[in-house]
Formats: sequence, C-alpha cells, structure tokens
Amino acid sequence: MGELFSATPILFVAMTFAFALLIGSFLNVVIFRLPVMMEREWREHCEELATTAVTDLPQGRFDLITPRSRCPSCGKDITAWQNIPVLSYLMLGGRCAYCKQAISSRYPIVELATAVLVAAVAWRFGFGWEALMGITLTVALVPITMIDFDHQLIPDSIVLPLLWVGLALSLVHPLPGADVLFISPSDAIVGAIAGYLSLWSVYQLFRLITGKEGMGYGDFKLLAALGAWLGWQQLPMIILMSAVVGAVIGIAMIVFRGRDRQIPIPFGPYLAAAGWISMLFGESIKTAYFDHFF
Repeated sequence: MGELFSATPILFVAMTFAFALLIGSFLNVVIFRLPVMMEREWREHCEELATTAVTDLPQGRFDLITPRSRCPSCGKDITAWQNIPVLSYLMLGGRCAYCKQAISSRYPIVELATAVLVAAVAWRFGFGWEALMGITLTVALVPITMIDFDHQLIPDSIVLPLLWVGLALSLVHPLPGADVLFISPSDAIVGAIAGYLSLWSVYQLFRLITGKEGMGYGDFKLLAALGAWLGWQQLPMIILMSAVVGAVIGIAMIVFRGRDRQIPIPFGPYLAAAGWISMLFGESIKTAYFDHFF
C-alpha cells in the first residue's frame, strides 16, 4: 500500500481527504463538548464556593464519546446515516430529520475545511512519516482555532500534548526525506522556549503600560508548541503573519461591524493559521522575501 501511495500521490491525497472528512466530524464533537467538559470540571472543583446549583450543564456522563450526538432542538439521537460527513447535511437539506429545525452550516464547513487542509498537507509532503505528523498538527489546530473563536480559551488538553509531541519528534532527527518537521532537538527546545517567552514578554509589557491583559496564557503555550514543531527560525514569520492578519481583521470588525473595541479578539486562530502556513510554505515565503528585498 505504501508503494502504491508513493507512486500515485493523487491517490494518497484522495484517501486522506476522505478520511479527514470523518476526522472533521469528530472534531465538531471536540469543538462543542470539550469546553463544556472543562466548565463542568471547573464547577466541580469550585462546588464548595459556588452560590448556585450546577443546573445549566449536562448531567451524568458527558465526554467525547458519550452521550450520542443528538439534535440540539428536539433532543433526538442522530443515527449513523444522518451523521455522514457533509453528505448527510446535503441529503437532509440542512435540517433535522425529525423536527425539521435548521442545522448549523458550521458542521459541514468544519468537516470540509479539515479535509481540505489535511489533503493539502498530504500533497505537500507526500506519503510518509512527515505527512502523518503534519496531518496530526493540522487536526490539532482545527479545534484550537474554533474553541478559541467561540470561548476565547485554548484547552491545555490539546495544546500541552501538542507541545510535548513536538519536542519528542526532535529525538528522531534527522529523519531521511523530512525537510520541515523532525527538526533538531536544539531547534525544537529553543523554539518552545522562545515561542512562550516572546508572547509572555509582550503580555507583561502591555499589562505594565495599560494595566490590562492583552492576551491569554493559551497563546503563549500555542506558540511554544509551534516553535517545538517548526523550530525557532519560523517564529518571527508566524508572529508577524498572525499579528498583521489579526490587526486587519480586528480593525475591519470594528469599522464595518461596529464591534466594541473593549471586547477582546482571540489571537489563537491567527497563530494557528500562521503556523500551518509556515509548515507548508515557510521556506518558500522566506526565500521569496529575501530574493525580493535583498
């Protein structure tokens, strides 16, 4: 099978695209349930100090496996054929099979976006270990992005394992054929330290000047994880791209949508996007930049 995928890259890309649709379906569950699981855990830890009963959160077992997916409107369980990524949404016309309430288009969008991103990684790296780890990083960045958009938090349960896996991969260096991932241990360690301290320093300076918190610790950890995966050399480009895109989008939301300037804008999605772009095209971007300006 490996020889077939190596000899026919388009087949490998097609297979990863199809499989990533299933992964995207599971990521929808992670994006919705993980913040609820985290809040339940926080409430339980603070139960003795809470003044109100925990009645607004699901009761009983609630994790990424149990209970089964169900319609948020009528509560009916979603069957297997109703849960086929993208296809079921189209077959049902974007509505629940029972109560006919509209289903959020975000579910198929996440599934399709995951498949496209994973397919791009497969195309960039080709069949092999580097593609597998690139897909792993991509799959982790998708729920980080969406959860931060929704709740302005980056779960430690995703970003910390991502950091440690990135450091562990450096122990395999040098891996024959790998030109982006599986960097040297020194590059990974320095990347993790520099990634964390760079944003931590900006945070402390901003708080010292304004008395406000400009970002969360999850952003520090995410950039540390990206530094561990991609090396310290990629950090300036990741920070620059994420800052520019974040500033442009933030200003656009204030100007065109009347967003309150006091409402914080999550920075994690821009870090994740910049890290993913750097993984695929980092060296090409740097080469084009230096060829053009120097």
